[in-house]
Amino acid sequence: MRVLVVGWSSPLHGESTAGDVLSAEAVCARLAAERVAFDTAWSPAMHRAYGPRGGLLLDDAVARAADYTHLVWACGPLTGRQVQELHEAFAHCRRLAVGVSVLDPADPAVTGFDVVVPRDAPGAPPQRDLAAAAPVPPLPLLGVFLTHGQGEYGAARRHEEVSAALGGWLAEQRCARLVLETRLDPRDWRLPATAEEVVAAVARTDAVVTTRLHGLVLALRAGVPAIAVDPVAGGAKVSAQARAWGWPALVGAQELLAGPGVLDEHLAWCLSGAGRAEAARCRDEAPGAGAAQLEALVAALRG
Repeated sequence: MRVLVVGWSSPLHGESTAGDVLSAEAVCARLAAERVAFDTAWSPAMHRAYGPRGGLLLDDAVARAADYTHLVWACGPLTGRQVQELHEAFAHCRRLAVGVSVLDPADPAVTGFDVVVPRDAPGAPPQRDLAAAAPVPPLPLLGVFLTHGQGEYGAARRHEEVSAALGGWLAEQRCARLVLETRLDPRDWRLPATAEEVVAAVARTDAVVTTRLHGLVLALRAGVPAIAVDPVAGGAKVSAQARAWGWPALVGAQELLAGPGVLDEHLAWCLSGAGRAEAARCRDEAPGAGAAQLEALVAALRG
């Protein structure tokens, strides 16, 4: 027996969702527990993430279809030409669907399976989705603040190149990424309406990557380690702020554009006990931040 596990993350134009993938992972975990040999198949886009873990391109799996005795489709609605094409490609296999939505029991995409174990179907009580049962390893959550403006720096701006380099590096990290924004706009729910909302979001991350000065400051006041990347050639306010806090995880634009290896080093440090301890120091010192500036302001007002 050898099983090929597929779903909507497998066809070329399928729509991949976290639920689809987690449902497939739940199936794979059970097959492994039963000591059943299996492979997983992915679309070209999703193969970028799951190929390094041993997943196959669906086209490659189809080319070696004779190697499989069973096909298991996990999650999603059972409908459409893409499902039917798998029935044709694996016609010799026993075909099963599990954790799926059945919209029309007479749909050829449904009737092509030998066994269908639905999560919801006409006349059947609903079942809990398989995604809830999938084993999920813990991952760090990285908050990401990027700025594309700051035209005041003129020819020293390296914002586009720095953002592109950071984006490429972030895409390769085994982490969850949360796009954060310091701009406030109460009219748009996709943006924070108040500063407190930004602070609350930052506090829930494990580390921050930022090209914004206040991305660094808000991370440190919350005790969250940050990689501060200065997008201005020669350094500007991000570098100055890192120095003001005595914060070591600082990367200049030229340094980043020479290669992303420095980011790997800083991220490992930020997620280590040493990085968290240094961020805790900054958090404890935060209430006194700006004291000299405020004293100078008060003196000027009274003078």
